[in-house]
Amino acid sequence: MNEIRQIALAALQERSWDAKAAWIARADACAPIDLEVDLRGNSGPTTSLPGRPALDFVPPAGLLSRSVHTLEGRAVLIHALAHIEFNAINLALDVVWRFSGMPEKFYRDWMGVAREEAEHYRLLSEHLAGLGYCYGDFPAHDGLWEMAERTQEDILARLALVPRTLEARGLDASPAVRHKLASGGDRRGAEIVDLILREEIGHVAIGNYWYRWLCTQRGVDPVAHYAELALTYRAPKLKGPFNVQARMAAGFEPEEIEALQRQ
Repeated sequence: MNEIRQIALAALQERSWDAKAAWIARADACAPIDLEVDLRGNSGPTTSLPGRPALDFVPPAGLLSRSVHTLEGRAVLIHALAHIEFNAINLALDVVWRFSGMPEKFYRDWMGVAREEAEHYRLLSEHLAGLGYCYGDFPAHDGLWEMAERTQEDILARLALVPRTLEARGLDASPAVRHKLASGGDRRGAEIVDLILREEIGHVAIGNYWYRWLCTQRGVDPVAHYAELALTYRAPKLKGPFNVQARMAAGFEPEEIEALQRQ
């Protein structure tokens, strides 16, 4: 198997990072892409999606909170970041296999995102191991994947509410997370957050580009339609402070940032 969308589905079904990374490595720039095949009817049971290690899922309010001035507190925070990045791998893979009929560049863009997200997870997982823990040792919440499930029938909603909403929240949160780690003496963790922020700007920019491309194809206004999608799919209202510089670098328009600040 060397077709990119089939590779993405195979990678998505794998539970471990190593297995996912091995599949992702096969989707190089020369790998062919079948743009039109609808894999949803030929992929077999997908109720086990996404593939990931066994996790103890709890509501966001049930997540652990510990001081970053303790070893366990730093590990809890790094674990939360690793969970976000593992989800981000799966989200990028899912958008590749699930939605047919897009231009070739769309699929290559998102496989590139999957590769970078896998590297982010690797860095965090190795750092977590250095603290004496591994992914799965602490509870997690499943908000990112829940939104992916809600938007599984509409690619425009997916792009609006996953990369441009939930993942873009990471741009806003990164400065505070970096400060927490640095203040707790975790210089390596802070360095990893800096790297992730730089590359996540590019990932959100890809979401912005393809969201607007689809809005043009469908003849809808990007700003007004986003508000409709957020309401229809029960997207969370984002709260500041917003990382305006990072959002502008990721392609958000001034009027979109102003709308966020008026919420």
